[in-house]
Amino acid sequence: MAINVNEVNAALEAIEVSKGISRETVLEALKESMAKAFKKSLGGDDALVEVTLDPDTGVFEMCQLKNVVADVQDDLLEIGIDELPEKDVGKYKVGDVYRIPADITELRKAMVLTIKGLMRQKFAEAEKEILHEQFKDKINTLITGRVETFDERGASVNIGRTSVYLSRKEMIKDEKFSQGEIIKLFVEDVASGTKGAHIVVSRSCEGFLGAIMSEEIHDINDGTISIVKIAREAGERSKVAVTSKDPNVDPAGACIGPNGNRIQKVVAQLGNASTKEKIDIIAYKEDSRLYIMEALKPAHVLGIKVNEENKSALVVVKDDSLSLAIGRKGVNARLAVKLTGYNIDIKVESDAVEQGLEYESYEELMALELEQKALRIAEAQRESLVYQNREVSSLPGVPEGYVAPQQRVYENESNDFDAALEQVAEKEELEAPVNEEITPVEEVKVEEVVKETPKVEEAPQTKVKTTTTLEDLEKSLEEDSSKAQKKTGYKKNKKKVEEKEEQASLSHADGPRMSIYTEEELKAMEEEDKDQEEVYEDDEDIDYDEYDQYYDED
Repeated sequence: MAINVNEVNAALEAIEVSKGISRETVLEALKESMAKAFKKSLGGDDALVEVTLDPDTGVFEMCQLKNVVADVQDDLLEIGIDELPEKDVGKYKVGDVYRIPADITELRKAMVLTIKGLMRQKFAEAEKEILHEQFKDKINTLITGRVETFDERGASVNIGRTSVYLSRKEMIKDEKFSQGEIIKLFVEDVASGTKGAHIVVSRSCEGFLGAIMSEEIHDINDGTISIVKIAREAGERSKVAVTSKDPNVDPAGACIGPNGNRIQKVVAQLGNASTKEKIDIIAYKEDSRLYIMEALKPAHVLGIKVNEENKSALVVVKDDSLSLAIGRKGVNARLAVKLTGYNIDIKVESDAVEQGLEYESYEELMALELEQKALRIAEAQRESLVYQNREVSSLPGVPEGYVAPQQRVYENESNDFDAALEQVAEKEELEAPVNEEITPVEEVKVEEVVKETPKVEEAPQTKVKTTTTLEDLEKSLEEDSSKAQKKTGYKKNKKKVEEKEEQASLSHADGPRMSIYTEEELKAMEEEDKDQEEVYEDDEDIDYDEYDQYYDED
């Protein structure tokens, strides 16, 4: 059978836009629904059918499949080879599959209704899958939406691509909304109903209160304080048990905040009714007895007796605190039961004394808790000390008890490098020039120079006496310097002459020798040698010890 391609494609596009379901998903759902409806019309779910639907070519067929056999055992699944129509005789053999096409135009109304119901179910499952994929990461979190409609039964809230319904029982007491108002919702789950998949939202559940506290109190948000359990009657009262991972942080005080400013921000978001919801912050205790006493706050509990087997507790309060312990319409006691999980029986002090009831007082339990806390702290410190002092290797392959070598210092240990540095420092100190300020005067005669040696165990003092003036010493030093320069120049000239003669002799070793200097140059050199010899003779008469003694004194 041929179908209108344009009409089918337009219908698929409309479904995709309105419900967000792809056309491939719609086609698969339609094929599966028609196959189930066709099987049902044939009389059993075991029937073999085939549905072909191609919106591009416009082909739409439904066929029943039967196996060709020689002897029929099940006429729903098999057909005899001798039962084939005349037009198909000879075309099939035993073992082939025979197709019996169905006339779609003659489909019964019941079959059409079955296909419609199955399609609605398939669409609901597809929507649920889409919504779950979209909101699976938002379950147990807060979302924001805009109120579309509001009445006494509930409110419709738009959250983006879809809308959710907030029923009256999921609201906080008698709060009211106006159209277009922005509100916060807590996503509890994504579920399916008679009208398809929907997102379950609430404002009255415990999760809504916990999410609001996590937003407003940063200690809960960063994990320093954790919420153990919440018991709530929306719009009336709530009790929140909290604990702290940091022993230096008071969980109840951190949640309440200075002057109650933190908890007031939370209360401000719990509905817009005339009466605000009250929140009791309870410090969680591992001891069930103390935990029950804390849960009954703001009432002050004198004592308690707990039966762990029956999960019940007898609580004693002062005579004037009974109404406070029970609360308005019993809300305080109900929330304490819900928070702790114990059935609580409240007695006043006069009745307990009259009946001779035995119970443990609050002061005794607190003293016991403080003692146990001190023991835990001491045990933790001891374990820390043992861990620091234990000799256990943390490296693989290192034997147990091995101690890594430490830096050792020996008393007689010498360091050659340090000794060399000390010698250089001593040498520099000895050779450092002594800046002595000398007053320039004409012909100042040094009568006496005294030099004292360092005091080392009665060292003898040495006195040096001289009558030489400073001018005489300076002149003598200048003459000595000029003579030394002349002597050096002579040695250089003599060495150059010898080198040149040696080169000339080597270059003319096999032939006649010829002087490289003229007669005038040789004569000049001889005269220079004579002058230098006279200088050397004069140098032999100089007594250098006198000058050495002069330098030593400086």
